[in-house]
Amino acid sequence: MDFKQFLLVLRRRWRSAVAVFLLAVGISTGISLAITPQYESTAKVFLAVDVRNATDAYAATLFLSTRAESYADLAGSSELAERVIDVLDLDMTAAELSGRISSEVIEETSLITITVTDPDARQAQKIADVVTSEFQTYTEELETPGDGGESQIDVRLTDAPEYNPDPVKPNLVLNIVAGALIGLLLGIALAVAREVLDRTVRTAENIAEVTDAPVLASVGFDNQIKSSPLLTDLGTFAARTEAFRLLRTNLQFIDLDQKARVLVVTSAVPGEGKTMTATNLAIALAQTGRTVLIVDADLRRPRVASALGVDPAVGLTTALVGKTQIEDAIQVHEASGLHVLASGAKPPNPTEILQSRVTHDLIRRLRQSYDMIIIDAPPLLPVADASVLSTLADGAILVVRHGQTTRDQVVDAVNRVTQVGGRLYGVVVNMVAKRAIGSYYYYYYEETKPVEQQRRQGSRKK
Repeated sequence: MDFKQFLLVLRRRWRSAVAVFLLAVGISTGISLAITPQYESTAKVFLAVDVRNATDAYAATLFLSTRAESYADLAGSSELAERVIDVLDLDMTAAELSGRISSEVIEETSLITITVTDPDARQAQKIADVVTSEFQTYTEELETPGDGGESQIDVRLTDAPEYNPDPVKPNLVLNIVAGALIGLLLGIALAVAREVLDRTVRTAENIAEVTDAPVLASVGFDNQIKSSPLLTDLGTFAARTEAFRLLRTNLQFIDLDQKARVLVVTSAVPGEGKTMTATNLAIALAQTGRTVLIVDADLRRPRVASALGVDPAVGLTTALVGKTQIEDAIQVHEASGLHVLASGAKPPNPTEILQSRVTHDLIRRLRQSYDMIIIDAPPLLPVADASVLSTLADGAILVVRHGQTTRDQVVDAVNRVTQVGGRLYGVVVNMVAKRAIGSYYYYYYEETKPVEQQRRQGSRKK
C-alpha cells in the first residue's frame, strides 16, 4: 500500500478512525476525572558535617556522599512514618504514609528533597512539615554516638514545605493528549485493518481481480428510491437517469458482430437491486423508441409487476401452461411504452419450468417480435434458475451491491454463468455512495427532483 492508497483508505474509513479517536479521548478524560486529585508539598534539607571532628574536608565530602542515599531512603522508613502519625494523630498505617513520602538526592550535592503527596493540599503541607522536622531529629539520633557524644551530621532545612494548590495528579491535559495520540494510532490501524480484511466490492479494481467482464455502469444510492423507483418518476437529468443511459450506451458496444437482443439481469445474492436494475434498463431502452419487453422470470419472488403497476396474476406461467395466449399475457406500462410479461402464478417447480422446451420456444418466438428483451432472473447463488436462463439469452448482466457483495460471491456467480456456457456481458454496481472515494460512481449533473414532485411544486406556484 503506497501513500496515495493509504490516504484513500483514511478517506474511506475516516468514520472508524474518528470513532476510535473520540473513544480514546473520552476514556482518558473519564479516567482522569474519576481519579482523586493528588497534591504535593516539597521540602529540602542539607546534610553537613562538622569538619572539626573529621580528618579533613575531603574525607567529610566522601562521608556525606556515601551517607546521603541512605538518609534519602530513611525518609520513607516505617519508623519515621510512625513518628509522624503519632505527632499528627493520622488515621492511616505506617505503610500507607510511607507510600505517600518520596525522597531523592540532588545529583552531586548533599541536598535531599522530601515530597509528600495527599488528596488535600493543606494536609500535604502539614505532613511534609512534620516529616521534615522528624527526619532531622531521627537522623541526628542515628548519628549520635552511644557514649553521648555529638552527632557527626547536621541536618539543616533549606526550603520549608510549600503550599501547592494545583494538583499534580491526574494531569488532565497530558492524559487527554496521550489518549488522543493512542486513539489516533489505533484509529488508523483499525481503518487499515478493515480495508485489508474487507472483501466487499468497492472499486473497479475489486471487479477486475475476479472477472474480466467490464463494469458497464454504476448506480448511486438514492434516498428517493422507494418513493420514485422508476426512471419515469425522475427528471431528465437526474443522476440515476444518467447512470442507466450510460448502461444503455455501453451495451451497444458489447458485441459488435452479433447484436444482443435477449439479456438476463441477475445478481449473486438477494437484496442487490437486480429487479429495479432490470426494470429501469428496460425503460431506458424503451425511451429510445425501440420495442422492448421485460420478462419477470423470477418465479420465486416476482417483483416486476408490482414495480411497474401491472397485473401480476397473468404472465409467463399462465402462457406456458396454455391458460392464456402470450399476446394477451403481455401488458404495457403506459408511462414508458414498455411491454411487460409478468411472472404469473407461482409454480411449485420453477427450475423445471424454465428448463422446459416450451420456455425455450417461447423466448425464441418473442425474440422475433421485439428489438430487445430483458429477463429479470433470480439470484445465481441460491438457486439454479438464473444459470438456466443465461443459456437462453445472448448474455447476462451481473448486478452487485457496493460495499455489500463480496468478491467471493462475485467469483461464484461468474462461475455459475460460465459453467453452463453462458456469457457475462458485464457488471452493474448498484447503490454506490455518492462520496465513495475511489468507487465507480460519479454524477454528470446535479440530481433533480422527481417529476411528480416538480409537478406538485409547479401547480402550487400557479
